[in-house]
Amino acid sequence: MNQIVAELLTIGDEILYGQIVDTNSQWMSVELSNAGIKVIRKTTVGDREDEILAAFAEAEKRVDIVLITGGLGPTSDDITKPCLAKYFNCGLKINNEALAEVTEFFTQRGRELTEINRQQAALPECCEKITNAVGTAPGMWFEKNGKVFMSMPGVPHEMKRMMTDIVIPKLKKTFTTPVIYHKVIRTVGIGESFLAEKISGWENALPQHVKLAYLPSLGEVKLRLTSFGDSIHELQAESDVLVEKLKEIAGPFIFGYGEDPLEVVIGRTLKEKKLNISIAESCTGGYLSHLITSVAGSSDYFLGSIIPYDYQIKMRQLGVKPETLEKYGAVSEPTIIEMANIVRAKFNTDIGVATSGIAGPGGATPDKPVGTVWIAYSDKYQTVTKKLQLSKDRMINIKSASIAVLNLIRQSLPE
Repeated sequence: MNQIVAELLTIGDEILYGQIVDTNSQWMSVELSNAGIKVIRKTTVGDREDEILAAFAEAEKRVDIVLITGGLGPTSDDITKPCLAKYFNCGLKINNEALAEVTEFFTQRGRELTEINRQQAALPECCEKITNAVGTAPGMWFEKNGKVFMSMPGVPHEMKRMMTDIVIPKLKKTFTTPVIYHKVIRTVGIGESFLAEKISGWENALPQHVKLAYLPSLGEVKLRLTSFGDSIHELQAESDVLVEKLKEIAGPFIFGYGEDPLEVVIGRTLKEKKLNISIAESCTGGYLSHLITSVAGSSDYFLGSIIPYDYQIKMRQLGVKPETLEKYGAVSEPTIIEMANIVRAKFNTDIGVATSGIAGPGGATPDKPVGTVWIAYSDKYQTVTKKLQLSKDRMINIKSASIAVLNLIRQSLPE
């Protein structure tokens, strides 16, 4: 079955100036993928006729479907409609059905229908009018040489309603689309290049209709398997088999699947094991606690934290021995061991974790450069520590250290 491909074309100077963030394209891409339509390009052009017409012509050569958002307002800078009329060589004319809908929209709200708003009903004569159930600008559907152009408002809730109710069902009737299935595998504790080398044999053996993408972010690499076929159930079953083979190679680094981040997976595991946790975090300054408490229901397993940022707080409030700090310093394995063990005892929790390091840009010494961080995990069976050598960027170090602690929890939890 041939793949149906689409381009998303966003029109508006305000997007190019950065005054508005284009959130529409991300949402549309997900919905189109679920419908078996692959987006291969996203383009943004300003409010200039020559650029818009050129974008139409280029998109028509590349794809089966062109989905356009923006430029349908009633003001002079909204020129999508006249550009479409020119491109498809037809005139603009008041559409009686659209006029009735616009009139009803204003009447229901007790507002006068001005001439400028009346012009919202002026559409290219060669288009099929698509009803806007929650706004005044109708959508426009064009077909040419087996290609579809669909123009929609840029207002997100108007576009989403139109896409969901009308456009996607109409596209599925117009085109015979394959099934597209995505499986996301989430890994932590291994860099992208090292992971790619480790799983290269598995990747090279993937079936031709299955594509692998690496999606790295801070501390994590997502692997996305995208499969094309005729049956969603067959693709799901095939992906499950492929993932089982992947686990044999990279299992220690895989922490979950789909959309759940590491803090959600850790929280779910703590809840399942009926374990609770407390934190003593110095260099991370509360960010680790923020990640854990960002998860709904974290009160079931998170009892609290202390941020002993200063030497005196480490000694007086937390209870780290003065001789430990004097002999080894705050950023050291003996100190981090005490921090994790003490916070567990103070809060009477099953698990205590701790962080201490040099986030930067200052505070470094010759033997402890910026990015030096010690982390620790403590439970009644063991205390596990790890030394990290991170970056010279303060926020990256804070976030990376917090993710590393979450991963240390994942690796150290009792079976």
